[in-house]
Amino acid sequence: MKSFKTTEKSVRLIETENTLVVEAEMNDTKAEIKKKTEEELKVKIKSVRTFIRGNRKYAYIKLNEKNPAADIAAKYGLI
Repeated sequence: MKSFKTTEKSVRLIETENTLVVEAEMNDTKAEIKKKTEEELKVKIKSVRTFIRGNRKYAYIKLNEKNPAADIAAKYGLI
């Protein structure tokens, strides 16, 4: 996981869908992104979706209901 995205859309996803948007390494698989994120943030992840645009890969990480994305976003200064 490289960095969190702080666009209007990513903030809306945090608030409405309990989802974090991060920039990932191009060669990381969904399973690797899930494992790295769970270890780094100490949360349970429900699902991971990826999106490639240009030379960048973004991961949409939907967190378990017990782990609010807003709490993590606040901890890292995203919102």
